[in-house]
Amino acid sequence: MSSAERTRETRERILVAAIEVIAEVGFEKIRMRMVAEHAGVSTALLHYHFENREKLFAEAMTHSFAHTSTELERDADSVPASVILARILHSLLPTDPELRQDWRLWQELWVRALRDETAQRLAVDLYDQLHTWVGQALKRGIDAGEFADFDVDAVSTTLLALCDGFGIRLMLGDPRVTVESAQAVIWATAARELKVAPEFPQL
Repeated sequence: MSSAERTRETRERILVAAIEVIAEVGFEKIRMRMVAEHAGVSTALLHYHFENREKLFAEAMTHSFAHTSTELERDADSVPASVILARILHSLLPTDPELRQDWRLWQELWVRALRDETAQRLAVDLYDQLHTWVGQALKRGIDAGEFADFDVDAVSTTLLALCDGFGIRLMLGDPRVTVESAQAVIWATAARELKVAPEFPQL
């Protein structure tokens, strides 16, 4: 393994550890030492890669999003646009343990963003990336003739807002909301604009 490969592997291990620790204890309680121990690296090595916990948190959030988006786009050229969009919407809800962990990170970011300008800018930037991600999936469907033409920006904003609202209630264990009912409402909203079947696609 080359030096560059070792560096990438170490950063990856640290970021995964940071995601897990932040999700478990929250940002306010996290210490760099805790992440170093969880990643199996020295505190000095952790500080070499990440100057402070704020930068580590920002990188962890970005890494979490990038990992999810890359995985879902793996076969985008060989499946219908509706399936790709459904996968994205599914991933924007806390539908499995890993996504619930990501949601805990988002909840930490929301709280910090209310009081911290740097966290606010990070949150807005990540939402911009999410907006672009959903918008690209919508545009792919329009270009392929699978979706009707519509206001992509407006629909992207609506879908993200619905995912946030239902996601919070799912994280709270609200008995009125299930993953299935949330997905059904979100997809029905999209389907009216896309002019596709209202049933959530098979993933």
